Amino acid sequence: MATTIDLKGKVAFIAGVADSTGYGWAISKALANAGATIIIGTWPPVLKIFQMGLKRGSFDEDSILEDGSKMEIAKIYPLDAVFDSPDDVPEEIKNNKRYAGLDGYTIEEVAKAIEADYGKVDIVVHSLANGPEVVKPLLETSRKGYLAASSASAYSAVSLLQKMGPIMNEGGSFLSLTYIASEKVIPGYGGGMSSAKAQLESDTRTLAYEAGRKYKVRVNTISAGPLKSRAASAIGKEPGQRTFIEYIIDYSKANAPLAQDLYSDDVGNAALFLNSPLGRSVTGVTLYVDNGLHAMGMALDSKSIEGIIKE
Repeated sequence: MATTIDLKGKVAFIAGVADSTGYGWAISKALANAGATIIIGTWPPVLKIFQMGLKRGSFDEDSILEDGSKMEIAKIYPLDAVFDSPDDVPEEIKNNKRYAGLDGYTIEEVAKAIEADYGKVDIVVHSLANGPEVVKPLLETSRKGYLAASSASAYSAVSLLQKMGPIMNEGGSFLSLTYIASEKVIPGYGGGMSSAKAQLESDTRTLAYEAGRKYKVRVNTISAGPLKSRAASAIGKEPGQRTFIEYIIDYSKANAPLAQDLYSDDVGNAALFLNSPLGRSVTGVTLYVDNGLHAMGMALDSKSIEGIIKE
């Protein structure tokens, strides 16, 4: 007998969606396919661009669900996850024209707004990261850049669960996204981002225990393979040169056990499982969705091992 995931009546908040190219959008779509109500948190500087794109229909093709209907985003909240409360927002941000006309974008304020609008939520997805010095090797990363990467990419998940946990229904699910650079050396992925991802995975295990006991919710993270999203394409982007993510995608396809393309929907479907009743006993897990690349200890396309590999 086939198992159907039914999330009708469930509210899912996905933090970190600003277009249709990333994993956050794919996760939103997978949850919407199962009937969940989708609400989104978007970084204030790109909020208007995202809203205009939605209004113009720029994402209509990417919004089509399995039944032919279009994914509905019930509400979009401005969210800057490096600020926990209004007292944390510096004057330079308040007066920044990219934040003009916006308020209530700290994690605490967004949680209160969601509670006012929906009462309780069932699913929270942390799909955001930022490292201002990501193109710098760790040896050249400043303290400010390192801590900024940790703040935006790791502590933001801790803070989000701190503020959202009290309004999550029992049996709810908190999910984040990580990357293999947390445990393996990935040259070009610098600025402290590898450290931030390692923090995120460690925190996932600790929070699974703490939030499991306190709120009766599950906490997991997906270690996703490379995807040519808008955000990833910005790393190491130089005129006339291939981007970091293009190199990494080619490397993954050449060396992963499954020599196939990785699609955002692959991560979306894994997230659907983890956020659904099917995953009710799964918590504290880093789930690899990377065609198996994490398992490899040798680069198959290395010239130094030519003749060893027989396929």
